[in-house]
Amino acid sequence: MTNKANLFTTPAEERHSPQGKFHLLQKNLSLALGGKKDCGTWGGGFPFDVSEVQIPPGKANWPYHQHSAQWEFYLVLSGRGELRTDEGNVSITAGDYFQHAPGSAHQITNDGEENLVLLIVADNPPSDIISYPDTGQIFLKPQRVLLKPADELNYYDNEE
Repeated sequence: MTNKANLFTTPAEERHSPQGKFHLLQKNLSLALGGKKDCGTWGGGFPFDVSEVQIPPGKANWPYHQHSAQWEFYLVLSGRGELRTDEGNVSITAGDYFQHAPGSAHQITNDGEENLVLLIVADNPPSDIISYPDTGQIFLKPQRVLLKPADELNYYDNEE
């Protein structure tokens, strides 16, 4: 039997940072069909995740980041914004689509007057390291651990 859900009745999860720079509403379409968050076929989930993301005017989706293993595909459904990459900033508008390969830093900001609506398809690698070039922080997935940069680290610290 094919699982079926409806975009218009799928609940959105609202996420925003404490100071409000980052804000989005995300409908996890794959989860609505029974998928598991950040878990591919290796863990009983789907080989990819699909989400509808809405970014309010003047906000960014997530901090500028890059994945070590995950691929992401984006389709702009409505609105307009700016895509930040290593190569510079690019205007995006309804109908545009693009992808980010592992190692490609990216961030999307809504510079329009209405919500920027995106369809996002991401594969589900068994693990992923997400790095944040602006801060040097690192996030481990699926472990969900955030590491902050230290002035000096030694491989053998606290091991003996």
